[in-house]
Amino acid sequence: MGDRSPAVRSHVRIPALLDALAERDELVLDAYWVPTDDAAEPGAVDGFDAVWTVPGSPYRNEAGALAAIRTARERHIPFLGTCGGFQHAVLEFARTVCGLDVDHAENTPGSTRAVIVPLACSLAGHERAVRFAAGSRVAEVIGADRTVESYVCSYGPDPAYLDTLRRHGMVFTGHDDEGEVRVLELPEHPFFLATLFQPELAGDGTRPHPLVVAFARAAAEHALTRT
Repeated sequence: MGDRSPAVRSHVRIPALLDALAERDELVLDAYWVPTDDAAEPGAVDGFDAVWTVPGSPYRNEAGALAAIRTARERHIPFLGTCGGFQHAVLEFARTVCGLDVDHAENTPGSTRAVIVPLACSLAGHERAVRFAAGSRVAEVIGADRTVESYVCSYGPDPAYLDTLRRHGMVFTGHDDEGEVRVLELPEHPFFLATLFQPELAGDGTRPHPLVVAFARAAAEHALTRT
């Protein structure tokens, strides 16, 4: 789910990753791109076996992006959010679950109640280490407690809201070496992971990142439960 553009590197990468999943991992996904305008329509992602909210924010339709994320969260549909997907997963949870009247600073410049704010140092075009919490789903999927990941990102969660998000069930399971949040999970959900980094940019695109493989497996498992 996102506004597909040839100018967004991750969007160009994803079709090749889907081919690699089929060839290397025997995970054949019937993939559709759902623009955020379409996602705003009632029931837009109800029938899907998984939802990947991809980078490329600001999205054309914030409400559509949030509606798709909410559907995946509430209906226990496997969800992966990367970069802008991470940011909007935080925004949706803060509004819907925590009941906060908050904004995304990229979508609402000048807001004094932004839960997603400009990073002190932009991560656009950088690689940074990420450390994973022991026992977390992301650590299990990655098979390590630390990796180096790629970013194209200038926004992240405001630390002032993290405790409220935690109290309502969001868990932050990946941090950089300075302790800044980079991964979130919902432990009560079958598969709900979001990363500020972009796993779709790992390597040369011929070997999908473990997070992408795990997401594809979760989609296949969800499909089996519906048949």
